[in-house]
Amino acid sequence: MERPLHFREATQQDVDRIVEMLADDVLGKQRERYEQPLPQSYLEAFKAIDTDPNNELVVACDGEKVVGVQQITFTPYLTHQGGWRATIEGVRTSASVRGEGVGTKMIQWAIARSEERGCHLIQLTTDKQRPDALRFYERLGFKATHEGLKLKL
Repeated sequence: MERPLHFREATQQDVDRIVEMLADDVLGKQRERYEQPLPQSYLEAFKAIDTDPNNELVVACDGEKVVGVQQITFTPYLTHQGGWRATIEGVRTSASVRGEGVGTKMIQWAIARSEERGCHLIQLTTDKQRPDALRFYERLGFKATHEGLKLKL
């Protein structure tokens, strides 16, 4: 069945649902704190994202229900002749809709939004412990062209 979705920028009222989705998998359970009340750090992060014109926290909605989330950061670079690129992070879908095409529609929406913003490239990372996610992004045309490194502080 085709799931009718609409996309919008997240509001502060969505933060609870977003954190719930972020915490709802093996890796998320280890690094998120979905509890009531939510730790203040989530609301502070939302405020920073919401006030930054180069960051968009976008939710996918099925009717009024939030079923997915992703953050897109738009960054200017001197490389590539001063071009802009988009970074997609924090992609999650609700467990209740996994396998129904919601993630595909979210990434397709992010690609179109990045084109609207004049980006020449979209980048993202996925944890090496998520081989299914890697295959998902590859099916959507992403290529593992670089080796990503992170340093936890």
